[in-house]
Amino acid sequence: MAKRVIIFSTLLAVVVSGILIVRLAINSAEAQAVDDKSKPVRQLPDLPNSGLDRFTDNIAFGLGEKLSFDINYGFINAGIAAMEVADVTEYNNRPCYQIISTANSNKFFSSFYRVEDKIESIVDAAGIYSWRFDKQLSEGTYRAHRTYEFDQLIHKVFYDKDTIDVAPYVQDALSVLYYVRTQELKVGQSIFVDNFTDGKKYPMEVKVHRKESIRVKAGKFDCIVVEPLLLTSGIFKNEGKLTVWLTDDRLKLPVLMKSRVLVGSISAELTDYKLGEILDF
Repeated sequence: MAKRVIIFSTLLAVVVSGILIVRLAINSAEAQAVDDKSKPVRQLPDLPNSGLDRFTDNIAFGLGEKLSFDINYGFINAGIAAMEVADVTEYNNRPCYQIISTANSNKFFSSFYRVEDKIESIVDAAGIYSWRFDKQLSEGTYRAHRTYEFDQLIHKVFYDKDTIDVAPYVQDALSVLYYVRTQELKVGQSIFVDNFTDGKKYPMEVKVHRKESIRVKAGKFDCIVVEPLLLTSGIFKNEGKLTVWLTDDRLKLPVLMKSRVLVGSISAELTDYKLGEILDF
């Protein structure tokens, strides 16, 4: 049972952290209906001349989007997780999304291993990269609170007492998910993203394997199946293969995430969703 608890808490942490890279979706028929070009787009003020010239065309997510998941070990429900684009705020004179992710064990698991995790990422709304990351973990008797700041102008991150050189437009563990959702995903190809998590740099490859239709609690979806890999020894080493199903549309919402373990599998399955308002920056 101890090993199962560790596996469960690891998956919750991964869902909260966003390192899984892509998840959740909507009924494919509704997804096509939502992709209506006549929907009004809110125009925000011009960006300040900050020297940051990357613009990421984002028609995948917007203000108010909320995605809800069940965390399951085989057929046993272990808890819930959620990811929400909670607000648009100003950070370093830039318009940014405030993205919040939470994970909580259910009553049964909480009786012997309670999980109450919360993560917040401040993400540049025009370029889709990280400015600030805050993680509060409460898992069993373990407690941790980590906050780090990114200086995207000089390509550094301030972590604890350290100043670490990072790649331009580096992502944190949550923002990386939202950036991948904005990218074109083609079967047989990969995309590569620079990521910084808990004091370490993790170059990441997202392999695009195939297209597949699946049914989850939220409905039936046409999906793109991807596999996120860290290009270094790290959290995916010896943790089993991770597979993610994203909707095969402009939204690329994660629908299902599944990781094989020694006995059975652990999954995060979309149960409910609310689409956000696409903003024009």
